[in-house]
Amino acid sequence: MRRAAPCLFACLLVCVGIAPAFAQGLFDDNEARRRVEALRQQVSESQRLVEERLSKIESAVGASTDRSAVLELANQIESLRGEIARMRGQLEVATHQVEVSDKRQKDLYVDIDTRLRRLEQAQEQAAAAAAAQPPPAAAAAEPEQSPGELRAYQAALDQFKLGNYSLAVSAMQGFLVTYPRSSLAPNAQYWIGMAHSGQRDYKSAIAAQRKVLSAWPDSDKAPDALLSIASSQETMGDRKNAQQTLQELIAKYPQSSAAASAKQRIAAFKR
Repeated sequence: MRRAAPCLFACLLVCVGIAPAFAQGLFDDNEARRRVEALRQQVSESQRLVEERLSKIESAVGASTDRSAVLELANQIESLRGEIARMRGQLEVATHQVEVSDKRQKDLYVDIDTRLRRLEQAQEQAAAAAAAQPPPAAAAAEPEQSPGELRAYQAALDQFKLGNYSLAVSAMQGFLVTYPRSSLAPNAQYWIGMAHSGQRDYKSAIAAQRKVLSAWPDSDKAPDALLSIASSQETMGDRKNAQQTLQELIAKYPQSSAAASAKQRIAAFKR
């Protein structure tokens, strides 16, 4: 009996040793879910094996007449039960981390989807207005995009919509290299920032949006860039600078739809 107990401890510790490695931080969503499921199966199997061996140890305790051996085995039983409880706790923590990650990702997708719809609606309204009221012949007409230019921009935007953020960044950067004077250039730079946000690289997202503000401060995307910066700052836990960015947005672009959103967020900060 005394030789069997250390073997049982060794078996349990091998199984338990896998759990702390998982709890060290949030993994990529798919990888985290895979590891949680693997850990769940390991906990279940380890619990089954331990319960079987506990039953044998308890039977041996009942049959033993050596008081010191009984006490040693009883202590080992309590230790094993404690290890099982610890494994269950680590599994609950890991599962909670995946749930929190899923919620953050869904919230991000909702925010991005809302902004995409607004952009598409604004583009449709602008196109309808331009068709209904063409500019005077004497006015300097804004250069139209070539078919190749439009295709390149749309292809890059499609990568963003599909959630292929790294490809979207590369495609938009390629667009800016090929068409640096395009009227769509500020839009391309804005979507680079949003793609970085989609990858949760908020420092790069802020840097990309600041390029919109420095290179195209009068573009329609400038207010949205400030709103995106504030969102990244808030997500990073920098609520003070996020609020200052929102106030800057309201001061510089008071008539923009982004300014209306900024007012709502500032009101939420004060609650």
